[in-house]
Amino acid sequence: MTTARFDDIGVCVFDAYGTLFDLGSLALDKADRALGERTGPFLDLWRRKQLEYTWLRSLMDRYDDFWHVTGESLDYTLAAFGIDDAVLRSQLMEAYLAPPLFPEVTRTLTRLRDGGIKTAVLSNGNPSMLVEAVKSTGIYTLFDDIISVDTLGIYKPHPSVYRLATERLNVSAGQIAFQTANGWDAAGAAAFGFQVAWVNRGRAPAERLPATPAAEIATLDELPALLGL
Repeated sequence: MTTARFDDIGVCVFDAYGTLFDLGSLALDKADRALGERTGPFLDLWRRKQLEYTWLRSLMDRYDDFWHVTGESLDYTLAAFGIDDAVLRSQLMEAYLAPPLFPEVTRTLTRLRDGGIKTAVLSNGNPSMLVEAVKSTGIYTLFDDIISVDTLGIYKPHPSVYRLATERLNVSAGQIAFQTANGWDAAGAAAFGFQVAWVNRGRAPAERLPATPAAEIATLDELPALLGL
């Protein structure tokens, strides 16, 4: 892992899904009962199609909110696995409203807040999804702002999404420490000018994209040290 001390940070901004919320454990009990050994591949395909549909909709200029896209990608995945189960579909969609947190999230956010660092979320999720998720997991009060792409009608990594954070938080791009577990999001945020920590939970290879994160960490537990806390 590579580390770099972040300087002159005005706010720490976090991606949500895959960074704060553990999608690999999403409704695992319900999926396991229905899918058995196919659970892992099923959840992987659902997430991959979800991301692909955000990018494709942005390129097509045919925006619909993240809840809708999540349902579209789930329907594709159910069809790909030959599953016709309305109850399972409903259970999996509802799981997005109360996704499990990664174990270090609450303590990291608390440490940042105790250190006087402002925090925010910048996510593809639509506002109702995000608010429900952070409230259900008990971290709602640990954020100064929750920012959704729904305001713009386009998804990350479009530069306008990262610009929205600077406008909402009233800081320059260079004063934002941005944390994401998604390599493509890390590249997009770095290209815009954020100081980026890529939370490489899966030890993936670096993306071959025009910009690179300033730091690579394994979990959010390593973030406070980057900020001198």
